[in-house]
Amino acid sequence: MSQLRIALYQPDIPGNAGTILRLGACLGIGIDIIEPAGFVLSDANLRRAGMDYIAKAMLTRHVNHAAFEAWRATTGRRIVLASTKAALPYTDFHFRPDDVLLVGRESAGVPNDVHDGADARILIPMQSGQRSLNVAVSVAMIAGEALRQTGF
Repeated sequence: MSQLRIALYQPDIPGNAGTILRLGACLGIGIDIIEPAGFVLSDANLRRAGMDYIAKAMLTRHVNHAAFEAWRATTGRRIVLASTKAALPYTDFHFRPDDVLLVGRESAGVPNDVHDGADARILIPMQSGQRSLNVAVSVAMIAGEALRQTGF
């Protein structure tokens, strides 16, 4: 089991959240959901993409960003934000085993205060003119690199 965690900031799309929960269950990565979500967080809403893996996911729900930050302060973990506004490619970043990979809402990313409060900001380089990848695809790419670097 990895110490790495993935945090979803107010996710909008249940299918993406379910896919990320499945990823976490399969790779032994804990998932944090920072509420409020843009949908009702229920097994029914997450089941289509997450299938029966949802029950095996190590999920922690935080009622809001302040509660998440309070939890994080007690753990000393670093927040690594995936952002299209970042300059550092994720493959050039040096991950630590206990990092928290934070991704924003599919519709709006994260607010400026959350962006500015991250310990590091990374991006996935893309072809010119493209806005962003699907959040679940992005999480899988970045988590894979973090696990590779930290000896998973």
